[in-house]
Amino acid sequence: MAVSHLYAGKVRDVYDAGDGLLLLVASDRISAFDVVMPEPVPDKGRVLTAMTAFWLEHLADVAPSALVSVDPADFPDMPEDAGDVAGRAMLVRRAEMLPIECIVRGYLSGSAWKEYRRSATMHGTPLAAGLEESAQLPEPVFTPSTKAQAGHDENISFGDAVDLVGRELAERAREMSLESYRRGSAWAAERGIIVADTKFELGLVDGELVLCDEVLTPDSSRFWPAAEWRPGSTPPSFDKQPVRDWLEASGWDKQPPPPSLPDEVVDACRQRYVTAYERVTDRRFADWHGRS
Repeated sequence: MAVSHLYAGKVRDVYDAGDGLLLLVASDRISAFDVVMPEPVPDKGRVLTAMTAFWLEHLADVAPSALVSVDPADFPDMPEDAGDVAGRAMLVRRAEMLPIECIVRGYLSGSAWKEYRRSATMHGTPLAAGLEESAQLPEPVFTPSTKAQAGHDENISFGDAVDLVGRELAERAREMSLESYRRGSAWAAERGIIVADTKFELGLVDGELVLCDEVLTPDSSRFWPAAEWRPGSTPPSFDKQPVRDWLEASGWDKQPPPPSLPDEVVDACRQRYVTAYERVTDRRFADWHGRS
């Protein structure tokens, strides 16, 4: 059957593949400061898909997933304007998505650091005094947020998450998210990479809680080189940091339209993504679908 296009996000396109299935296609679009850049980053969509496929396989015994296949031979016929989806698409079961972002933090960074500086709390929970930016937390913490239809997500407490989805489901989501983070961060640490924090998307398929969308990628996580981590500073990230750095230095006011990115910035960003994939998975990116 022919698929129908359902949704276009900043990075992903979603197609209805029939029979309760969706095709999630990761584009090479890249956004920074909530604005999509005019230039794509080649292979970025394939890196996100390849890394997600790796993690779903690695975490299968602790977290079931909605994934059906990443093999292009299993995909339905696509419209011409979808482009080449080999290596960029996942055929998945349609899920009833939870209305919360399931974030796990192992280090004090990003919005959690900003809150801590302001009130010595993280998602409303008091933390010890005297912590520095990028400090490792005593143990990973489940810190959910809302899913904003417009604007930014809002950090919420676990109690707020219970109010949104019910206690049993919130506790299942917390347990699955924490165990997936522990397993993933331990694997990455053996390869010299710190997973400072990550965001999981969870949903229900036939009443079963499963991982959906991208998992432990440079777009959904902060990956830091362990050798460059120091409390009190922000380590470089294996993500779109070259793009953010160039935009900050350009004087752009962070309002559309964005300036055009130089080729060397796009190339540096692509290399960050590919390097993250190969270091984390111990696999060659050249062997992934669509790269031959």
